[in-house]
Amino acid sequence: MESSNKNSNHNRILIFLGILIIVIISAGAIAYPKAKQLWTQPLGPGLELPTHTPTMIPATVTASPTQRATAVDPSLETSSSTNTPAPPPTAVPSETPAPLCGGPPVMYILGVGADADDYLYGLADVIRIARVDFVTPKVTVLSMPRDLWVEIPGISDHYDITHGKLNQSYLYGNPGMGYYDGPGAGPGLLARTLDLNFGLRVEHYGAVNMEVFKQIIDRLGGIDIYLPTDVDGHPKDDTAEDMGYFFAGQNHFNGDQALRFARIRNKYNDFVRQDNQTKVLCALKDKLLDPSVLPHIPGLVQDFRGEVLTDLSPQQISQLACLLPYITRENLLFASLPQEILNPGRVFSPQQNDYTFILDVDNAEVRNYIQRFNDGTWPDKPKEPTCP
Repeated sequence: MESSNKNSNHNRILIFLGILIIVIISAGAIAYPKAKQLWTQPLGPGLELPTHTPTMIPATVTASPTQRATAVDPSLETSSSTNTPAPPPTAVPSETPAPLCGGPPVMYILGVGADADDYLYGLADVIRIARVDFVTPKVTVLSMPRDLWVEIPGISDHYDITHGKLNQSYLYGNPGMGYYDGPGAGPGLLARTLDLNFGLRVEHYGAVNMEVFKQIIDRLGGIDIYLPTDVDGHPKDDTAEDMGYFFAGQNHFNGDQALRFARIRNKYNDFVRQDNQTKVLCALKDKLLDPSVLPHIPGLVQDFRGEVLTDLSPQQISQLACLLPYITRENLLFASLPQEILNPGRVFSPQQNDYTFILDVDNAEVRNYIQRFNDGTWPDKPKEPTCP
């Protein structure tokens, strides 16, 4: 009798476990598609750039002398029994290594630093394009000058605007302006402008305004930057904002200090400012790789989920975070267009009703650099300030 009770209890436990497993599997089957959708869903509107249709060139096959002779005189065709030398073995191409972290082979991301405290307005104070190679692995960051004079598409029907500075294309695309009703808002119009003028196509974007930038740096506990010389951010006159003065040596910057340091240009030029921004990006990378910070990155991403404009999905952000420890100093390259191809000038801007400073370029020459950037062949080594 006791044995029968034990068997009965054992069977009840098995039945209960069986039901529990079925419930878990059923719940998972219901929840998994929802969770997967959230994991792979972009956090913001996509760029939806128009697809470029490649020109198809028919392959040309050149017949060998024997094939040409056979076509003229079929009697020259050899039978299968003829002793002819065997063709050399075809080399088997080596397998391409799989991308790391489950990412694509290459990802192109437009990065924007906006000079505003919201995303309704603001110029693109920083314009960077990251080419992320998940196979090598390697990251190349291209800086585009904000003063390039460009053709801006998609808004001429609204306010008869056809041209402007590159950073203005981001401004005109912002919702507060009401000029652009296409996909992607400010980043979308900036991406289309880069594509139209220079053939620089991006797949994703991330935009950060000044207030969020400061908050991110502060949440990370600040960043550390070594300066070989003093950097003077005091204005030359009352028309410019005072960015402060930064002494040579090791500096620990909070969010406000890092932002002001990255914006200094008044007594220098835009290329010096780009170098300062590179120092900030390198310090930020080092901070994110700090063993005490690395585990908190997912939480940081979640905290700023609604504060950063991006069309990346949580899955793609996770792939980028996963790749970060693989990027060595030699494989993190920064590039900018050579100064000698940038021609300073002034043009009349109807929107400002005044002449404005611009950088004029030969678009064909810039396209050549962009093509090499897209192919991953330029730059091939750190020729510019890179991470120490």
